[in-house]
Amino acid sequence: MADQYLNKSLDLTGNTEQTIYTVPTATLTNPPQDPVTAIIKNILVCNDSGSAATITVSVNDASLGPAVIKLFSTKSIAAAETVELISQPIILEDSDQLKVQASAGNALHVVVSVLQIT
Repeated sequence: MADQYLNKSLDLTGNTEQTIYTVPTATLTNPPQDPVTAIIKNILVCNDSGSAATITVSVNDASLGPAVIKLFSTKSIAAAETVELISQPIILEDSDQLKVQASAGNALHVVVSVLQIT
């Protein structure tokens, strides 16, 4: 399988945590499938509401049990503002999950650009 560029997006209509991307899990096939590594190239957040909202971004790191690792905790996004959250790539491994949660529904949109490497 070749490297694959992906664009994942969510309209955060509620204030519950949502999974925006999960790294595919290697499966037992013949021939065996190699594990997947994902490079998160950017995370864009747009607030299209009339008031500020916050976003929490975390990784469920499968290799740690899994463990929840917060990348941003209640990061404020001003009304009518778009923010690029990361300045350097983030590496995710087999079965890791990238999750997002807004403080209010119908305010934030999230776009994540991913390079999957097999």
